[in-house]
Amino acid sequence: MSVSNDSMENPGPGCLAGVRVLDLTQFEAGPSCTEALAWLGAEVVKVENPKGGDPGRGAFGHPSGHDSWYFLLFNASKKSVTINLKDPAGVQLVKDLAGSADVMIENFAPGAIERLGLGYDIMAEVNPALIYAQVKGFGEGSPFENNLAFDMIAQACGGVMSITGEADQPPVKPGATIGDTGTGMLLAISILGALYRCKDTGRGERLQLAMQDAMLHYIRVAFAAQASTGQAAPRAGAKLLSGANPPCGIFPCKPGGPNDYVYIYTSRANPAHWQRLLQLIGREDLIGDPNYVTGAVRVEREEEIDAMIADWTRQHDKHEAMRLVGAAGIPAGAVLDTAEIQDDPNFESRGIMQTIEHPTNGAFKMPGWPVRHDGAPPPVTPAPLLGEHAEDVLGRWLNLDSAAVAKLRGDGVI
Repeated sequence: MSVSNDSMENPGPGCLAGVRVLDLTQFEAGPSCTEALAWLGAEVVKVENPKGGDPGRGAFGHPSGHDSWYFLLFNASKKSVTINLKDPAGVQLVKDLAGSADVMIENFAPGAIERLGLGYDIMAEVNPALIYAQVKGFGEGSPFENNLAFDMIAQACGGVMSITGEADQPPVKPGATIGDTGTGMLLAISILGALYRCKDTGRGERLQLAMQDAMLHYIRVAFAAQASTGQAAPRAGAKLLSGANPPCGIFPCKPGGPNDYVYIYTSRANPAHWQRLLQLIGREDLIGDPNYVTGAVRVEREEEIDAMIADWTRQHDKHEAMRLVGAAGIPAGAVLDTAEIQDDPNFESRGIMQTIEHPTNGAFKMPGWPVRHDGAPPPVTPAPLLGEHAEDVLGRWLNLDSAAVAKLRGDGVI
């Protein structure tokens, strides 16, 4: 699916049509939240520093002279206005925009937004119906509330790293940016709830979410494991924190490349999974054997069982193994790398991966919002160029004519 700039005026499925979001966020935690709102149809206006904009524009080995791929991935379907927040006229301009907004969100360093004169108390007076959302590393009242944090800091302090990795090895940072995007998704859900209530009450509110606190939401199974044993949840590698039920884990496949593996899971809730797997691999002789009949007794033979399954998976590539095991009614998944996912035409045909035409970077395939609305995910439009939408936004939101916008630009305010 290829999407042109013509759909910028209606980028989402219309769920949030008419909702205006003033986006003062950068990097990932905040931008992932506002991008989700944009895909759902909100008009998201990204306020950026005139000198370079969001630092994410130049992150992660960006193409020389162009915005980074990282920036494109987290700021699709938005608009950009540059405003100098060190200029009192720029601060006033943000206040004016907030007066026309439904949501304002920021993830500056602790205390920065207040020092700019754009804190919650002030903005609530500007617009009593404004939903004012904030992302910080640590929660208000935490002994670390003034500390800076990024994704990996949140994952360390939020318990995620402690349960990730092999049992006899140091903690590992998960590849997924749960600390950033995971936090952004929780905040997006709360913003939707606040918008729903505001429809009836006309009253805004302040939403605060700390990245450390958000991580607890994603490790609830670990707290269940702790409650069961009375000990801190351990690292379990590819196994389950909630307890082993062999076979359950990652098994090698041919030809033996770095990601040539398949995950096979036999559920405790369905003993038929184990029986079906034995039939598939040609070990029907073990069906009903009291030494293997339950997960509890198989734990004592876990290494033997894993080796038996691995002997079978090594005879197949991971795609074939997934097809055969899945067709037998057993949960299984090939370990797919990012290139395999990006090159898989199925994701694109279903609109899960979409190709945008960026004005400077060219064609770029990226994942969009994965939820289908009336049968299809929302279309994705390119991330904005720095300050691309100044005339459009200031004209429609504040009724400023082109001469007024030109004067702001001449004065260095935008």
